[in-house]
Amino acid sequence: MKSERFEAILLEGQKEAAVEVPFDPATRWKAPTVRLGPGRHGHRVQGRLNQAEFTSVVVSRASGFFLLISDSLRESAGVAIGDHVEIILHPEPSPPADHARKRLGRRPRRGPGTSSPTR
Repeated sequence: MKSERFEAILLEGQKEAAVEVPFDPATRWKAPTVRLGPGRHGHRVQGRLNQAEFTSVVVSRASGFFLLISDSLRESAGVAIGDHVEIILHPEPSPPADHARKRLGRRPRRGPGTSSPTR
């Protein structure tokens, strides 16, 4: 999918810094939200913040969409709250099906006539 480039101001958030994303990732990338944790959904993303590469998430809030910026990313990019930053952003590639099963702790089902029984 195509990377999106935009400029934003680094904002202070409740738990970590963030920048407002000027588009809806679900609409722009035609990608549904994923579960990020209990009661938390969003989009896993990769990109650059002032040339510092990162992996993060975009979450929805009442006033829009926000890219969360960790303290370590702020340090490596050399930015502070209130700074104007340049963002290049794209969705994180989906893991292969076998990798996703391992993350969920599941094994593929096996049919009759195989050495492993079905669950």
